[in-house]
Amino acid sequence: MLTPEASAALSQWLEQWSRCGISSLPKLNESSLAALTSMPTGTSIPVGISMPVGISMPAGDSPPLPRKNAEVSAPEAVVVRQPAADLAKPIPVPSVEGAIPVVLVSQEAGPASTVGWGRPSENEMMRLESLSQLRTEVQKCRLCSELACTRKQTVFGIGPPTPRIVFMGEAPGADEDQMGEPFVGKAGQLLNKIIAATQLQREEVFILNSLKCRPPGNRTPTDEEIESCRPFFEKQLAILQPEYVVCLGSVAVRALLKTTESVGRLRGKFHRYKEAKVLVTYHPAYLLRNESAKRLTWEDMQLLMKDAGIRVAGPK
Repeated sequence: MLTPEASAALSQWLEQWSRCGISSLPKLNESSLAALTSMPTGTSIPVGISMPVGISMPAGDSPPLPRKNAEVSAPEAVVVRQPAADLAKPIPVPSVEGAIPVVLVSQEAGPASTVGWGRPSENEMMRLESLSQLRTEVQKCRLCSELACTRKQTVFGIGPPTPRIVFMGEAPGADEDQMGEPFVGKAGQLLNKIIAATQLQREEVFILNSLKCRPPGNRTPTDEEIESCRPFFEKQLAILQPEYVVCLGSVAVRALLKTTESVGRLRGKFHRYKEAKVLVTYHPAYLLRNESAKRLTWEDMQLLMKDAGIRVAGPK
């Protein structure tokens, strides 16, 4: 049974969510709820893609109101923060079928999960946790029935959780669909050379695509498919909070900057997305077909390096 204090906190929580028009609430058993509401150090509850990555609920306070009529999926775990010295102490939550697990995280790990530039950024461990939750949501997505039925797997993205630069491409190809990693074919090999020319390594940047599934026959993604994937790549960027985003090709431009202007007209200068500087350049697959455009891409990379304070050593 819940303690009176736990019952009161839970009632207040559910009442506020109900006022927001939310009909689908996270399903917690009584034991998990008792542990959740009685922890003195607060909790962070991962929720669905229509909500921020985490909702911070300090002990004794009611949770912030979610967006009206937001769709909330059940969390995969309740993440409980407590002092590092207490991590060895078990939380009295018995194993119950259907229960959501309680995961212990050191209180010193950093602030609760937040989304969006301008808010306190997560440290590395918290960003990894947020990215892992988002990856699971991507894997479960079936909004684009054709892509969901023809893909081998989703391609989430790869890189460190605190990158200074993000490279954003179009959609997975056959090689990417097979391996589950973006830019691993011939275009990926050229991208590696482009990254190396900027005095960086592939492991230092984050690489993602506008779409997380391969369109059949590598066809150009539709507007509807881009919009279906928008919550995923926007949340990725919100978690990563990069200083620079490099749009590779017209599809990435259409997705991130919401414009149909050509790459040729947009390249050579910086644009903005949230708090990030956006640089537009040609997709490596285009460069494989048009050798002359490589010079223009190198000019774009030089612009990036100069703005980022990276010494320009010349093309490689």
